[in-house]
Amino acid sequence: MSVDAKPDTETRPGRRHAPPPGSEGTMMRKAGDWARRAPLMPALVFMIIVTQLPFVVTIIVSFMDWNAYYPDERGFAGIDNFRRVLTDSNTRHAIWVTVVLTAGVVLLSLVLGLLIALLLDRKFRGRGAVRTMMITPFLVVPVAAALLWKHALYNPTYGLFNGVLKWIFGDNAPQPDWISNQPLWSIIFALVWQWTPFMMLILLAGLQSRPLDVIEAAGIDGANQWEIFRYMTLPHLRQYLELSALLGSIYVVQNFDAVFTITSGGLGTANLPYTIYQTFYTAHDYGRASAAGVIVVIGTIVIATLALRSVSTLFREETGR
Repeated sequence: MSVDAKPDTETRPGRRHAPPPGSEGTMMRKAGDWARRAPLMPALVFMIIVTQLPFVVTIIVSFMDWNAYYPDERGFAGIDNFRRVLTDSNTRHAIWVTVVLTAGVVLLSLVLGLLIALLLDRKFRGRGAVRTMMITPFLVVPVAAALLWKHALYNPTYGLFNGVLKWIFGDNAPQPDWISNQPLWSIIFALVWQWTPFMMLILLAGLQSRPLDVIEAAGIDGANQWEIFRYMTLPHLRQYLELSALLGSIYVVQNFDAVFTITSGGLGTANLPYTIYQTFYTAHDYGRASAAGVIVVIGTIVIATLALRSVSTLFREETGR
């Protein structure tokens, strides 16, 4: 006898059904999406209030003629503040100092970071402890690091550098005033000490991602260490070097702590962040300071865009392996 099949109206255990079609299913999907995003909304609102709204206000103020010394002359200035920023001799010098400071710190940190990464990539007893110690300078508070270099190392009376010179050459050893004689290099060396571990970490990660079987095959074929480094290791590290340089530039170009702490912007060491600080808090020219800040942000965005492209390319290559 034939038995009429009944529709399977009961839900079997373990079976998952797609949401019903039509507007009701769409509403259920949207409700599920909002339920997942809702816990992130307070953080998003907080970030907008803390970062985006002040930047919008800065953009508005940058187009205003607003100086606290002349409160009655406040009004719309158009692009005059940007023109004054780009044509002012002090600002142009600050831009040049920022470029030299950033380039010097990034290049020296990259070279030292690469050398240290090559050493730490080898196996030796206590390698983990040495790696941890090498990262320590990057974890020091920037102001504390600048104070350390200013007083404990550079001081001409009781600083470590002059003490070492006296210990080597005796009482007649030269006792230079490092900050007065080489103010910009004093800042560069302090920042190199702090940023070398950052470069070392990224480059060490790149070294450890090398295809070791290919390197071993090259050694078996007769390639020496220099040839392996030049033709295999260095091309592999190219994108890691680019990423380190770009990320380092983003942070170093905004450096204020070392300049303010070591030289207070004197002796020709005032970079753009310090010049903005002086314009805002000393000259009270809010419009011109805001215009300079917008220019710095635009430059940083350009560098950050290049950095993100390098990161995306790096991730695509790593995923494709």
